[in-house]
Amino acid sequence: MAKRQLTRRQNWRIEKVQEERAARAAKREARMLDELEGGDLGPEQTGLVIAHFGVQVEVEALEGELAGQVQRCHLRANLPALVTGDRVVWRAGNQGNGVIVAQLPRTSELCRPDMRGQLKPVAGNVDLIVIVFAPLPHAHANLIDRYLIAAEHAGIQPLLLLNKADLIDEDNARHLDPLLDTYHQLGYPLLEVSAHKGTSMDELQARLDGHVSVFVGQSGVGKSSLVNSLLPGVDTRVGELSELTGKGTHTTTTARLFHFPAGGELIDSPGIREFGLGHVSRDDVEAGFIEFKDLLGTCRFRDCKHDREPGCALLMALEEGRIQPQRMASYRHIIASLPESDY
Repeated sequence: MAKRQLTRRQNWRIEKVQEERAARAAKREARMLDELEGGDLGPEQTGLVIAHFGVQVEVEALEGELAGQVQRCHLRANLPALVTGDRVVWRAGNQGNGVIVAQLPRTSELCRPDMRGQLKPVAGNVDLIVIVFAPLPHAHANLIDRYLIAAEHAGIQPLLLLNKADLIDEDNARHLDPLLDTYHQLGYPLLEVSAHKGTSMDELQARLDGHVSVFVGQSGVGKSSLVNSLLPGVDTRVGELSELTGKGTHTTTTARLFHFPAGGELIDSPGIREFGLGHVSRDDVEAGFIEFKDLLGTCRFRDCKHDREPGCALLMALEEGRIQPQRMASYRHIIASLPESDY
């Protein structure tokens, strides 16, 4: 059944209510911050944001007597938006709360557009993005390619992870095998595991140790199950697939950082069914298709759109089998979804 469209007045009323709630929350936060800063605050020290809750964050102390302890902290109004994985300078209060004084520079950030199309960081200082997919829900090459473009754009190393490998059967293998072969041929690291059966989980752990990783992928692919298997005792909620849509149900509502015993961290992010790329240009998309690298700029026409133009290097490579039809179709679909000004 199609979703009912809201009228302009209904949208205005919803936005007005949200703005009023945000204003009330900001006033409460400012009052609490004034009370904190009017009291006794500890010395400045470095910390790690391990979770974000609206206008407050959870910070783990990285030094001093409080090292390893976690405190809920308030943010000063002049600070930029913080995300899980950020390193910050903070001061502890005497009531179990603290104040964020400054954000330290990020080495990388993973961003995605929000519902209004505005670019929003979702994790900071990540050096490995684990793109999780599964036999069920159906794995879509286009979604995987969007994550790969986002990883390339952010300068973050990708790892393709097929979870629920125990669910591969004769039917879905006809779809999965060509998909996996394509990424194998392109040289992307790819691992097949089963969080439910424990298959190859030791190998996955070895890949994650020493890195700051983030799991991304559509809902229902088993990201929370992977976290529970890798970090017993964390017990993140696991959702079932919807019987109506065959898609996953969202279980993670905020990005949270977990530590591995052997070193390294994992950021578990909310499920994303479709990863928007409204923040990237056509050049960024083309850079995300690594098999295009040596072909770009060699077409007969400088402004070639790689559609039907004679002398197009990409089309010739497609005919010769050096570019897979699946990848070319994915590229065209992504390009068509960009704002017209980026064509």
